[in-house]
Amino acid sequence: MVSDRPAPTRPGPIFEALRDALHAQRPVALCTVTEGIADGPEPGAKLLVPGDVAQAVMGTLGDPELDRVVERDARGLLGQGLTEIRRYGAHGEGRMADIAVFVESYAPPPRLIVFGAIDFTRGLCKVGKVMGYRVTVCDARAMFATRARFPEADEVVVDWPHRFLEGQEVDERTVICVLTHDAKFDVPALKAAVATPAVYIGAMGSRRTHADRVVRLREAGLTEDEIARIAAPIGLDIGARTPEETAVSILAEVVALRARRPGGRLADGDAPIHPR
Repeated sequence: MVSDRPAPTRPGPIFEALRDALHAQRPVALCTVTEGIADGPEPGAKLLVPGDVAQAVMGTLGDPELDRVVERDARGLLGQGLTEIRRYGAHGEGRMADIAVFVESYAPPPRLIVFGAIDFTRGLCKVGKVMGYRVTVCDARAMFATRARFPEADEVVVDWPHRFLEGQEVDERTVICVLTHDAKFDVPALKAAVATPAVYIGAMGSRRTHADRVVRLREAGLTEDEIARIAAPIGLDIGARTPEETAVSILAEVVALRARRPGGRLADGDAPIHPR
Protein backbone atom coordinates (compact mmCIF):
# COMPACT_ATOMS: atom_id res chain seq x y z
CA MET A 1 0.00 0.00 0.00
CA VAL A 2 1.33 3.45 -0.89
CA SER A 3 1.40 5.90 2.02
CA ASP A 4 0.00 9.39 1.50
CA ARG A 5 2.28 10.85 4.17
CA PRO A 6 4.84 13.41 2.95
CA ALA A 7 8.29 11.95 2.50
CA PRO A 8 10.79 13.22 5.09
CA THR A 9 13.03 15.93 3.68
CA ARG A 10 16.72 15.19 3.20
CA PRO A 11 18.58 16.90 6.09
CA GLY A 12 21.34 18.35 3.87
CA PRO A 13 19.38 21.39 2.57
CA ILE A 14 17.92 21.99 6.03
CA PHE A 15 21.34 22.11 7.63
CA GLU A 16 22.53 24.43 4.87
CA ALA A 17 19.59 26.77 5.53
CA LEU A 18 20.28 26.57 9.28
CA ARG A 19 23.92 27.48 8.68
CA ASP A 20 22.91 30.47 6.56
CA ALA A 21 20.47 31.68 9.21
CA LEU A 22 23.06 31.41 11.97
CA HIS A 23 25.63 33.24 9.85
CA ALA A 24 23.14 36.07 9.26
CA GLN A 25 22.06 36.02 12.95
CA ARG A 26 18.45 35.34 12.01
CA PRO A 27 16.32 33.50 14.59
CA VAL A 28 15.38 29.99 13.56
CA ALA A 29 14.15 26.79 15.24
CA LEU A 30 15.16 23.26 14.24
CA CYS A 31 12.48 20.69 15.10
CA THR A 32 13.46 17.01 15.12
CA VAL A 33 11.35 13.93 15.83
CA THR A 34 13.21 12.01 18.56
CA GLU A 35 10.50 9.40 19.27
CA GLY A 36 8.15 8.15 16.57
CA ILE A 37 5.60 5.40 16.06
CA ALA A 38 5.02 2.69 13.51
CA ASP A 39 3.29 4.00 10.38
CA GLY A 40 3.77 7.54 11.72
CA PRO A 41 6.41 10.29 11.91
CA GLU A 42 9.86 8.74 11.95
CA PRO A 43 12.72 9.63 14.30
CA GLY A 44 15.12 12.04 12.61
CA ALA A 45 12.47 13.84 10.52
CA LYS A 46 13.14 17.59 10.60
CA LEU A 47 11.29 20.87 10.24
CA LEU A 48 13.11 24.21 10.06
CA VAL A 49 11.02 27.15 11.30
CA PRO A 50 12.35 30.68 10.62
CA GLY A 51 11.59 33.47 13.06
CA ASP A 52 10.29 35.63 10.25
CA VAL A 53 6.72 34.51 9.50
CA ALA A 54 7.11 35.79 5.94
CA GLN A 55 9.72 33.08 5.27
CA ALA A 56 8.65 29.56 4.36
CA VAL A 57 9.04 26.61 6.70
CA MET A 58 11.44 23.99 5.35
CA GLY A 59 11.07 20.21 5.60
CA THR A 60 8.37 18.03 7.15
CA LEU A 61 7.96 15.76 10.13
CA GLY A 62 5.85 13.41 8.04
CA ASP A 63 2.34 14.68 8.75
CA PRO A 64 0.83 18.02 7.65
CA GLU A 65 -1.15 18.58 10.86
CA LEU A 66 1.85 17.73 13.01
CA ASP A 67 3.92 20.17 10.95
CA ARG A 68 1.34 22.91 11.52
CA VAL A 69 1.15 22.44 15.29
CA VAL A 70 4.92 22.11 15.74
CA GLU A 71 5.48 25.23 13.63
CA ARG A 72 3.11 27.15 15.90
CA ASP A 73 4.79 25.91 19.08
CA ALA A 74 8.28 26.44 17.67
CA ARG A 75 7.53 30.10 16.95
CA GLY A 76 6.36 30.54 20.54
CA LEU A 77 9.50 28.93 21.95
CA LEU A 78 11.72 30.85 19.56
CA GLY A 79 10.18 34.13 20.67
CA GLN A 80 11.32 33.31 24.21
CA GLY A 81 14.66 31.82 23.18
CA LEU A 82 13.69 28.45 24.70
CA THR A 83 14.71 24.92 23.70
CA GLU A 84 12.68 21.93 24.89
CA ILE A 85 11.02 18.62 23.99
CA ARG A 86 7.31 18.72 23.13
CA ARG A 87 5.01 15.70 22.85
CA TYR A 88 2.09 15.20 20.47
CA GLY A 89 -0.17 12.64 18.90
CA ALA A 90 0.68 11.36 15.43
CA HIS A 91 -1.30 14.21 13.86
CA GLY A 92 -0.28 16.95 16.29
CA GLU A 93 -2.87 16.23 18.99
CA GLY A 94 -1.89 18.23 22.06
CA ARG A 95 -3.24 15.83 24.69
CA MET A 96 -1.36 12.81 23.41
CA ALA A 97 2.31 11.84 23.84
CA ASP A 98 3.02 9.34 21.06
CA ILE A 99 5.53 11.59 19.29
CA ALA A 100 8.44 13.49 20.86
CA VAL A 101 9.80 16.52 19.00
CA PHE A 102 12.97 18.30 20.08
CA VAL A 103 12.56 22.02 19.35
CA GLU A 104 15.97 23.67 19.34
CA SER A 105 15.90 27.47 19.25
CA TYR A 106 18.70 29.43 17.68
CA ALA A 107 18.17 33.10 18.45
CA PRO A 108 20.45 36.12 18.59
CA PRO A 109 21.09 37.46 22.11
CA PRO A 110 18.18 39.50 23.48
CA ARG A 111 18.70 43.25 23.38
CA LEU A 112 19.07 45.64 26.28
CA ILE A 113 18.64 49.23 25.09
CA VAL A 114 19.59 51.89 27.62
CA PHE A 115 18.71 55.52 27.03
CA GLY A 116 20.78 58.00 29.03
CA ALA A 117 24.57 58.05 29.34
CA ILE A 118 24.69 58.41 33.12
CA ASP A 119 26.70 56.72 35.87
CA PHE A 120 24.00 54.08 36.50
CA THR A 121 24.15 53.08 32.85
CA ARG A 122 27.59 51.52 33.17
CA GLY A 123 26.38 49.26 35.98
CA LEU A 124 23.49 48.17 33.77
CA CYS A 125 25.90 47.46 30.92
CA LYS A 126 28.05 45.24 33.16
CA VAL A 127 25.19 43.20 34.61
CA GLY A 128 23.38 43.05 31.27
CA LYS A 129 26.42 41.52 29.56
CA VAL A 130 26.74 38.89 32.32
CA MET A 131 23.10 37.95 31.68
CA GLY A 132 23.71 37.51 27.96
CA TYR A 133 22.17 40.69 26.54
CA ARG A 134 23.44 42.64 23.56
CA VAL A 135 23.71 46.07 25.14
CA THR A 136 23.15 49.39 23.37
CA VAL A 137 23.64 52.77 25.05
CA CYS A 138 22.01 55.74 23.33
CA ASP A 139 22.13 59.43 24.22
CA ALA A 140 21.83 62.58 22.13
CA ARG A 141 24.74 64.19 24.01
CA ALA A 142 27.98 63.29 22.24
CA MET A 143 30.17 64.36 25.15
CA PHE A 144 28.55 61.75 27.41
CA ALA A 145 27.82 58.90 24.97
CA THR A 146 31.36 57.65 24.38
CA ARG A 147 32.96 54.24 24.08
CA ALA A 148 35.48 55.22 26.78
CA ARG A 149 32.68 55.69 29.34
CA PHE A 150 30.85 52.47 28.43
CA PRO A 151 33.43 49.88 27.31
CA GLU A 152 31.11 46.98 28.22
CA ALA A 153 28.40 48.08 25.77
CA ASP A 154 28.19 46.40 22.37
CA GLU A 155 27.38 49.74 20.80
CA VAL A 156 27.23 53.36 21.90
CA VAL A 157 24.99 55.57 19.76
CA VAL A 158 24.76 59.35 19.65
CA ASP A 159 21.16 60.08 18.66
CA TRP A 160 17.84 61.19 20.09
CA PRO A 161 16.39 58.12 21.85
CA HIS A 162 12.99 58.17 20.10
CA ARG A 163 14.57 58.61 16.68
CA PHE A 164 17.02 55.77 17.31
CA LEU A 165 14.28 53.45 18.57
CA GLU A 166 12.00 54.08 15.62
CA GLY A 167 14.69 52.65 13.33
CA GLN A 168 15.34 49.48 15.36
CA GLU A 169 13.98 45.94 15.25
CA VAL A 170 12.47 45.38 18.69
CA ASP A 171 11.03 41.98 19.60
CA GLU A 172 9.34 40.37 22.62
CA ARG A 173 12.71 39.71 24.30
CA THR A 174 13.94 43.30 24.15
CA VAL A 175 14.43 45.27 27.37
CA ILE A 176 14.25 49.08 27.20
CA CYS A 177 15.49 51.19 30.12
CA VAL A 178 15.05 54.97 30.09
CA LEU A 179 17.50 56.56 32.52
CA THR A 180 17.62 60.04 31.00
CA HIS A 181 15.89 61.91 33.86
CA ASP A 182 14.95 64.67 31.44
CA ALA A 183 11.44 65.15 30.05
CA LYS A 184 12.64 66.29 26.63
CA PHE A 185 14.40 62.94 26.25
CA ASP A 186 12.35 60.44 28.23
CA VAL A 187 8.82 61.38 27.16
CA PRO A 188 9.52 60.92 23.40
CA ALA A 189 11.59 57.80 24.19
CA LEU A 190 8.79 56.22 26.24
CA LYS A 191 6.21 57.13 23.62
CA ALA A 192 8.30 55.28 21.03
CA ALA A 193 8.98 52.39 23.42
CA VAL A 194 5.32 51.58 24.16
CA ALA A 195 4.71 51.29 20.42
CA THR A 196 7.04 48.25 20.38
CA PRO A 197 6.47 44.68 21.65
CA ALA A 198 9.38 45.00 24.14
CA VAL A 199 8.97 42.66 27.13
CA TYR A 200 10.01 45.37 29.59
CA ILE A 201 10.02 49.16 29.57
CA GLY A 202 11.41 50.86 32.67
CA ALA A 203 12.01 54.50 33.57
CA MET A 204 14.25 55.85 36.32
CA GLY A 205 13.07 58.51 38.72
CA SER A 206 11.30 59.02 42.03
CA ARG A 207 7.57 58.50 42.46
CA ARG A 208 7.09 62.26 42.28
CA THR A 209 9.17 62.45 39.11
CA HIS A 210 7.11 59.68 37.53
CA ALA A 211 3.83 61.32 38.56
CA ASP A 212 4.95 64.47 36.70
CA ARG A 213 6.07 62.28 33.81
CA VAL A 214 2.68 60.58 33.59
CA VAL A 215 1.03 63.97 33.14
CA ARG A 216 3.40 64.70 30.26
CA LEU A 217 2.82 61.25 28.75
CA ARG A 218 -0.94 61.79 28.78
CA GLU A 219 -0.43 65.15 27.12
CA ALA A 220 1.69 63.35 24.50
CA GLY A 221 -1.29 61.09 23.70
CA LEU A 222 -0.44 57.86 25.55
CA THR A 223 -3.34 55.76 26.79
CA GLU A 224 -3.62 54.45 30.35
CA ASP A 225 -2.80 50.93 29.14
CA GLU A 226 0.35 52.20 27.44
CA ILE A 227 1.42 54.10 30.55
CA ALA A 228 0.79 50.98 32.65
CA ARG A 229 3.45 49.14 30.63
CA ILE A 230 6.12 51.45 32.05
CA ALA A 231 7.84 50.17 35.21
CA ALA A 232 8.55 53.29 37.24
CA PRO A 233 10.23 53.74 39.58
CA ILE A 234 12.40 51.22 37.78
CA GLY A 235 13.55 47.98 39.46
CA LEU A 236 12.67 45.87 42.52
CA ASP A 237 12.71 47.27 46.04
CA ILE A 238 15.97 45.77 47.33
CA GLY A 239 17.47 48.96 48.78
CA ALA A 240 19.87 49.39 45.86
CA ARG A 241 22.20 52.40 46.01
CA THR A 242 25.23 51.81 43.77
CA PRO A 243 24.99 51.58 39.97
CA GLU A 244 25.68 47.84 40.11
CA GLU A 245 23.08 47.22 42.83
CA THR A 246 20.56 49.26 40.86
CA ALA A 247 21.33 47.20 37.75
CA VAL A 248 20.66 44.01 39.71
CA SER A 249 17.31 45.39 40.90
CA ILE A 250 16.32 46.35 37.35
CA LEU A 251 17.24 43.07 35.70
CA ALA A 252 15.78 41.08 38.59
CA GLU A 253 12.48 42.82 37.85
CA VAL A 254 12.84 41.81 34.20
CA VAL A 255 13.40 38.16 35.17
CA ALA A 256 10.41 38.20 37.52
CA LEU A 257 8.18 39.82 34.89
CA ARG A 258 9.11 37.28 32.24
CA ALA A 259 8.51 34.42 34.68
CA ARG A 260 5.26 36.02 35.95
CA ARG A 261 6.57 35.89 39.51
CA PRO A 262 6.08 38.54 42.22
CA GLY A 263 9.77 38.96 42.94
CA GLY A 264 9.58 38.48 46.71
CA ARG A 265 11.88 36.40 48.94
CA LEU A 266 11.76 32.66 48.29
CA ALA A 267 12.04 32.11 52.04
CA ASP A 268 8.75 33.92 52.56
CA GLY A 269 6.78 31.90 50.00
CA ASP A 270 5.42 28.39 49.78
CA ALA A 271 4.99 28.02 46.00
CA PRO A 272 7.33 25.73 44.00
CA ILE A 273 10.64 27.40 43.17
CA HIS A 274 10.44 26.16 39.57
CA PRO A 275 6.74 25.71 38.73
CA ARG A 276 5.84 23.68 35.65
